[in-house]
Amino acid sequence: QVQLVESGGGSVQSGGSLRLSCAASGYTSSSTCMGWFRQSPGKEREGVAAQCSDGTTRYADSVKGRFTISQDNAKNTLYLQMNSLKPEDTAIYYCAAARYRLGWWSFLLSNYYSYWGQGTQVTVSS
Repeated sequence: QVQLVESGGGSVQSGGSLRLSCAASGYTSSSTCMGWFRQSPGKEREGVAAQCSDGTTRYADSVKGRFTISQDNAKNTLYLQMNSLKPEDTAIYYCAAARYRLGWWSFLLSNYYSYWGQGTQVTVSS
């Protein structure tokens, strides 16, 4: 069984930083992609960042230059370093994993991911 568990969320002031972690079990990303998604009230879930086994990454325009996705293969853990946080970054952040290698165009599309964590809340205040 594949399990994804997020951690690292919390409350910070605008301009602050957080590092989210996603611990994966029963899953290997050797030929797949993993990503971070977020959802805030009144909005649909949106892709934030994704990384595939070949190292290819893609970021939403809204977070480019501020967020960095990475993996620790030894720990089978996915990370999202979030810097220069803004109030509009407030959302529940979810870790996701795909079954197969995705095409670049689908990196940030939630429907292409099969496994999901429970989410971790990120709140950025002014």
